[in-house]
Amino acid sequence: MWLFVVVLLVALMIPITAILLDSPLGRSLARRLEGQGGQGDGTGTGVRQLEHRVEALETDLEDLNRSIAGMREELQFVQRLLEDPGKRKPGH
Repeated sequence: MWLFVVVLLVALMIPITAILLDSPLGRSLARRLEGQGGQGDGTGTGVRQLEHRVEALETDLEDLNRSIAGMREELQFVQRLLEDPGKRKPGH
């Protein structure tokens, strides 16, 4: 019984961990860790930091664009349902 509980717990932790790591909180934590590891002396440090910031902003922009596209699809679906709800019922 305990083995089953442990296996189930591990199986559930895998998607939960993936969701948390893919969340904005996980991304900000990764950026913060990445920034601490990249500290160093040199003339290109500022440029590298700016490059990382631009890359992070581009990824955030892509994520926002995907979210907006998903919301548009959901809105269109709801609008179609509201326009003619009788049309969607099977067998009527």
